[in-house]
Amino acid sequence: MFRKFFRRTPLAWLQLKREPTRFAVALAGIAFADILIFFQLGLAEGLFDSVTKPYTALQGDLFLINPLFESMAVVKSFPRRRLYQAAGVGEVRSINYMYIDQGRWRNPQTLKNQSTMVFAINPNDSAIVLPEVKAHLDRLKLLNRILYDRTGNADLFGKIVEPLQQSGSVPIQFNNIQTQVTGTFVMGASFSANGNVITSNSTFLRLFPERRADQIDVGIITLKPGTNIERVQTAIRSQIPDVLVLTHAEFIEHEKKYWQVNSPIGFLFGFGAVIGFIVGIVIVYQILYSDVSDHLPEYATLKAMGYGDGYLMSILIQESLIMAILGFIPGFIVALGLYSLATSVTFIPILMSVNRAVLVLGLTIIMCVASGGIAMRKLQEADPADIF
Repeated sequence: MFRKFFRRTPLAWLQLKREPTRFAVALAGIAFADILIFFQLGLAEGLFDSVTKPYTALQGDLFLINPLFESMAVVKSFPRRRLYQAAGVGEVRSINYMYIDQGRWRNPQTLKNQSTMVFAINPNDSAIVLPEVKAHLDRLKLLNRILYDRTGNADLFGKIVEPLQQSGSVPIQFNNIQTQVTGTFVMGASFSANGNVITSNSTFLRLFPERRADQIDVGIITLKPGTNIERVQTAIRSQIPDVLVLTHAEFIEHEKKYWQVNSPIGFLFGFGAVIGFIVGIVIVYQILYSDVSDHLPEYATLKAMGYGDGYLMSILIQESLIMAILGFIPGFIVALGLYSLATSVTFIPILMSVNRAVLVLGLTIIMCVASGGIAMRKLQEADPADIF
């Protein structure tokens, strides 16, 4: 495929090969810009995936939250009676609710506290449907029992998994209260907290004595099979206007929007990608501008032979496309390695997607062609009268 492309662009390819050092510098610059864009976009997508994992583990058709509930990191409660009011709609099959908060996990080895997200469920009717959680629901029925997300960093949370396998439970100080870890699950770390635990509603209220039982954080509604979700959603909204009523997809999008719009983290990742794009344009422009300047007499000769500006510009665009393709390849490979490294360090899965690869390739082509368009102004200065 690439061989055919280079055969169709012989003059542009020969122009670039004449200065191998300059060509290599250009490819390195494009690869660097691509790596920066890949890394920023990958971190952003990893962020969104990590903060929405708890939502994907929930089972329900409609979710009730306080209008001031911005994200898992900024939780606001609402009266539980609102959920009971919503249960009066005829198509509702069952209701459930959760408490959410951040607590302090004390590392049993270092005795340092770590910020940890706490999800409280009803062990008799779990809203979280992870298989490992469902397997340990009976243990959560006992007071002061918690489940530990084993993807947590052992340096921060201590050695938990191996002692748990050996003895069946591990004593942990949580919010200065003695608890027992009786099982593990996998949810993954996020930007909201370093780790996660799941416990029962009764244990949660002991860990957070300032919380009131009648003030819940998420109301969960399951509808009868075949029910029109949008119609029930509208009916509940009209009856209870002081809470947000969201579908599962809307609940996930609500969290994403917070990190994209209201959080500076989303802006910084996007800004970093823009900077990478600009850096690429500047690098490619400098290379093409220098190439045109060094070979201006040759371009003027081509003009004298009857070749118009359009033909000369096509050579410049071809050079841009060649650099875009060859610079993208090493950038893509290095980005894969950085994704793997970042995942191992942060414990947040950062994976390459086909859509992101296509997007960055498109941005690389636009970046290089735009640089070529800017360098065309110098090419238009090629005048046969200057050399004859």
